[in-house]
Amino acid sequence: MAQGPWFYCLKHHTVEDRDGCAERHRLGPYDTREEAERALDSVAEREERLTAEDRRWRDG
Repeated sequence: MAQGPWFYCLKHHTVEDRDGCAERHRLGPYDTREEAERALDSVAEREERLTAEDRRWRDG
């Protein structure tokens, strides 16, 4: 069984190990397969948090 690190492939929308697609098509690395499965959710949550921080900084 493959072991980490794990990556989320943006091209195939799948979780891959280190032998997967080229780096430019992947998010990661993640320590666990479960973290990689949540990659798009994690990116969206982080973007939402950073946008809110930027808004607070900009608006004083």
